[in-house]
Amino acid sequence: MTTTAPRPRQSPDEPARAGLAARVSLGRAFRPVPSEFLLIASAALLLTGFGLVMVLSATSALDNGQTPFDHVLKQGIFAVVGIPLMFVLSRMPMQFWKRVAWPVLIFATAFQMLVYVPGLGIASYGNRNWVNIAGFQFQPAEFLKLALALWMGAVLYRKRHLLTSWKHVFIPVVPVSVLVIGTVLGGKDLGTVMILVLVVLGALFFAGIKLRMFVIPAVLALAVVLASAVGSENRMARIASLFNPDDASCYYTSCYQSLHGIWGLASGGLFGLGLGNSKEKYDWLPAAANDYIFAIIGEELGLIGCIVVLLLFAIFAVGAFHIVRRTDDTFVRMIAGAITLWIVGQALVNIGVVLRIFPVLGVPLPFMSQGGTSLLSVLIACGVLLSCARTLPDRRTEVVSAPRAPRRGAAPRSRG
Repeated sequence: MTTTAPRPRQSPDEPARAGLAARVSLGRAFRPVPSEFLLIASAALLLTGFGLVMVLSATSALDNGQTPFDHVLKQGIFAVVGIPLMFVLSRMPMQFWKRVAWPVLIFATAFQMLVYVPGLGIASYGNRNWVNIAGFQFQPAEFLKLALALWMGAVLYRKRHLLTSWKHVFIPVVPVSVLVIGTVLGGKDLGTVMILVLVVLGALFFAGIKLRMFVIPAVLALAVVLASAVGSENRMARIASLFNPDDASCYYTSCYQSLHGIWGLASGGLFGLGLGNSKEKYDWLPAAANDYIFAIIGEELGLIGCIVVLLLFAIFAVGAFHIVRRTDDTFVRMIAGAITLWIVGQALVNIGVVLRIFPVLGVPLPFMSQGGTSLLSVLIACGVLLSCARTLPDRRTEVVSAPRAPRRGAAPRSRG
């Protein structure tokens, strides 16, 4: 004869506990986002919308029988894909980014190698850094910036307790970084190489390694940049023109583009010539909608328009650096810091080129320059930043958990 154990009686509190767990889970899904999330998202959306308007204006001069909307429609396709993707990626946990770091770097490097494939790779202005796939031109090096930031964060986070030794910092960071950056350097795109080096150095800095360990990466980066500059007669001529800005002898050679850029920027004055009224875009200024779109902004919208762009980038930087300051997660700090240095640093370099502070480097203005690959990669990077922002502790929780200081002059209570 077999006996069956009696079934445990269901507690009347279990349905209530299940409902409470469901409400807690739902509350976490719809809890208010941090202020850093709002700053980054709003700045990214406004810069993207502003950029679409300026791309339409800068390409409104008809060429090759194209309508004024051909260029902005192509840019708009990448914006329509990138903006929802940014918010979808903002829901990803940090564990997801750690797992995909290696696959993303391998895929981005393989994609970059397509520029050397005959029939796919495209050379322009001495650089071989584009591919043509299904009628669309892509610049694979733009995805390398994000891939390198994620990979640096994942590797350094795994070795976070060993970073006091230079051997663990050097391997595999330096060999892999040199290999990845070398794929871009082979295409003679020095501007993108400098941004990639900035991403690597930024990740090392926010990883908290000792400053003396920056010597080897910094020396290697400086040697690569100097060798690339000295080995190109065109680059040396551009650098030399910075030290003699009034020399018109290089007008038709090395400083044609930079002179027309600064002339367009200066002709706008305080309020500009009006949206769509640029004169430089009519075949005077090369890459008016790409690397020199800030000059068109200054010409059409004046100093006021330039200040608005700078304020939007400042808002973006404040939100991103607040993530770095508030987080306790080393991985979040490294990838957020590296991505922020990439986007803000590239914006400053682009604007510095237009102002003739730097030689012409060929780096686009993030969010705003024409180029679907650049826009898509930056919006994906913003999705990673927004994902990092979701990990920050609630400010209200921080305030409640903080010990309350006793009031001045108040006598301590005694328990009787």
